[in-house]
Amino acid sequence: MRMRVWEIDELARLSVLGISGGVSTPSRTTAVVNALVKAVALRVPADTGLIEITEAAPSIFAGLSRRALGASGEAIIQRVEKADLLVVGTPVYRASYSGALKHLFDLVDYRALAGKTVLLVATGGSPYHGLVLEHQLRPLFGFFGAVTVPTGVYGAPDDFVDAKIVGAAIIDRISRAATEAVSLPNSSHANAAVATRIG
Repeated sequence: MRMRVWEIDELARLSVLGISGGVSTPSRTTAVVNALVKAVALRVPADTGLIEITEAAPSIFAGLSRRALGASGEAIIQRVEKADLLVVGTPVYRASYSGALKHLFDLVDYRALAGKTVLLVATGGSPYHGLVLEHQLRPLFGFFGAVTVPTGVYGAPDDFVDAKIVGAAIIDRISRAATEAVSLPNSSHANAAVATRIG
């Protein structure tokens, strides 16, 4: 069965932003997030970017509320809010996402992600933490009214060598998740594409 994909005008490029909650360098989480961002960009015209918590932390922890953020922290939050499609990844800590990642989304306007597409990524120390995608990350973006891609991508230690992706199964899931992501209707970007074609 052939999946429907967006017919996107070249002038209406998809804004794809990866967000990695990994706190180590090199990071397995960042490797998977990057791979998914690139996989999406292979399927639709896209402008891509990446926010790494390790680099963003000084800016987003400058304040416990949005009003207390400095200019650099506000710029990071606005990048998240303005993206058409998010690829959000986290290492598993205490059976959940990282606290630093949660703080970033605590600062995002609760209305800003409504209807937007989100790809979910997690990495952990064993294969047994994969359900964090369903029990932690998916409900978080359900609160925002975002549309999460059905296929989540979980990486266990055997999927990597020196933080590089080597597992055949995870490579297959990355491809499948990216295809699903561009097959979901994203109202904000679809409207932009239509407006470009009509205008």
